[in-house]
Amino acid sequence: MKKGDPMENNHASTTETNLKTSIYSESARKKSKKRTTEWTWYLFLIPSFLGILLFMVYPVLESFRLSFFKSNGTIETFTGLDNFRTVLKSGPFWNAVWNTFFIGIFQVIITIPLGFIFATLINTIGKGKNFFKVIYFLPNVTSIVAAAMIFQFVLHPEMGIVNFVLDSIGLPTPGWFSEPSTSKWGVILLAVWHWIGFVIIICLANLQAIPSEMYEAAKIDGASGLQQWLFITIPNMTGTFAFLLITGWIGALQRFNEVYVIGGPNGSPARSIQTMGAFIYERGFTGFEFGIASAATYIMFIIILIFTFINLKMSKMKI
Repeated sequence: MKKGDPMENNHASTTETNLKTSIYSESARKKSKKRTTEWTWYLFLIPSFLGILLFMVYPVLESFRLSFFKSNGTIETFTGLDNFRTVLKSGPFWNAVWNTFFIGIFQVIITIPLGFIFATLINTIGKGKNFFKVIYFLPNVTSIVAAAMIFQFVLHPEMGIVNFVLDSIGLPTPGWFSEPSTSKWGVILLAVWHWIGFVIIICLANLQAIPSEMYEAAKIDGASGLQQWLFITIPNMTGTFAFLLITGWIGALQRFNEVYVIGGPNGSPARSIQTMGAFIYERGFTGFEFGIASAATYIMFIIILIFTFINLKMSKMKI
């Protein structure tokens, strides 16, 4: 066959066409397979999406709707902003706000510095770090409901071990959960005990991430251990402190479980430990005032949002 023969050119053209067709078919097959795989993953995610819609999105929207109605669960009457006015004028609500902030403030200002000191001490020991991590973290994984029940016995004014020890060394024995003047401090002790393990673990993680070269350079310059702690360790912990402050505040403002176990929905004795969460539960599920409870929920949300924003600005953290 001669060079440039039409039959040869036709054969080459056919081969090239077949090759292009094969490449296109393979590409289309891969794309189809990829689409099928994507849809398969979406199929597995459907239960999660349904759960989020039914148990998170819908309750939030329904609660917002109810906040504009006077509702006992069966009969509803539109009242506009009356529920919000009622909550904002309610003495028990502002008492619950005061209790929530009082317990939350002292929980944060006690637990974060104390947890940081414990984390620093654990970080300096050569052996047994894991043992101390486990010991201190155990309270955090303990059910807060079980912990609250145990603390009722530990801080019992007559049979509790704390008052027994205080009496043995000649110190006054508080009434703890039986007296309004001391009940908040009982909740604060419980909150510190339960949260301190988390603070220690987070602080330890950051302490171990600080470069050792910084300490070595400081030693060469003649810095003492206290100076290294003040001028190297603490400045490198600011991000961790900000994180703990924000998460601690959010958790404190949502406090419910332990105060419900200890004092019931009305925060006995004399509403001294009723928090915003307990107030919402009391009005909604014992008083059947679902509109009032929903309005209080959104007021609590706004309060948490404002204080979280303030904390972010103060700590200069980026969302």
